[in-house]
Amino acid sequence: MARLTREFFLQDTVTAARTLLGRYLVRADGGETMVCRITETEAYVGAVDKACHAYGGRRTQRTETLYAAPGTAYVYLIYGMYNCLNFVTGPEGEASAVLIRGCVPVWGGDAVARRRFGVTAAEMTACQRKNFMNGPGKLCRGLSIDRQLNGLPLENDLLFLAHDLPEYGLERRSDSLPFHTGRRIGIDYAEEAADFPWRFWLDG
Repeated sequence: MARLTREFFLQDTVTAARTLLGRYLVRADGGETMVCRITETEAYVGAVDKACHAYGGRRTQRTETLYAAPGTAYVYLIYGMYNCLNFVTGPEGEASAVLIRGCVPVWGGDAVARRRFGVTAAEMTACQRKNFMNGPGKLCRGLSIDRQLNGLPLENDLLFLAHDLPEYGLERRSDSLPFHTGRRIGIDYAEEAADFPWRFWLDG
């Protein structure tokens, strides 16, 4: 297994968001291991980004995790009901992160489906398959990710990222996968930052 290291998360946040496409997100919960391939990300750079929770150096109880060491999990709640998973990037003390917006289960799909819909993967309807993990709240529900994991350091076995997982037959993905770039979702309030092309997603 080749896990993503602290050096990976030290790179430019926008570059990290692009490079995370195709990497594997691993979640161990309740004796089950679930692995997803990341298909959509967004970059948030506190120093210049009015959409970032820590824009302008804002420090609150909620945003403090953004200033943690690179690779730290930043999990926050939106609309009072949906969790969102991010990973801190850049040097410690500089608040930036990558939001994991979407993924596709490649191992433990039944475990994910039970958490999302209470059925096995084979029992999902066409609508459920289409909307399985294509959003940050859906992703967190399917992988049992909530605020209890906020601040989880990079060196852990509950939630981490990997280039490859040969023990599951999952090889390293190419660094040159074709992807799309566009505006981030749900941040129309962020003035000029709403137009930053910092959302990335894979074909299909």
